[in-house]
Amino acid sequence: MDRTMFYGAKPDLFEKARSLRKNMTASELLLWNKLRKNQLGVRFKSQHPIDVYIADFYCHAVKLVVEVDGESHKNKKEYDEDRTAELENFGITVIRFTNTEILNEMDRVLSVINDKILSLKSSSA
Repeated sequence: MDRTMFYGAKPDLFEKARSLRKNMTASELLLWNKLRKNQLGVRFKSQHPIDVYIADFYCHAVKLVVEVDGESHKNKKEYDEDRTAELENFGITVIRFTNTEILNEMDRVLSVINDKILSLKSSSA
């Protein structure tokens, strides 16, 4: 197992991530069905431990986290900003979408993710 892609995540976080994978929200499942199996040309992992966090979706090849912000995030703006900053300290790019965007604008969401993947690939070349 490539431990570097977990940035020092502790073993208990892997168990929590496993539980989250089994209990994804409707929006997370919908997006996961579009990201899985390299459909955008890169491999994403769902509910992926990184340091002390669990990213909704993570692509190690381009160091990209995709977060789905549901109702619980409305009162966590500062936490989400701090979390994004911490992940960026590892050189990881974070993009966020709301449940509403996932449910109503999937083509645009996938276009934004794909554009970000291409941008990150070209900047690392």
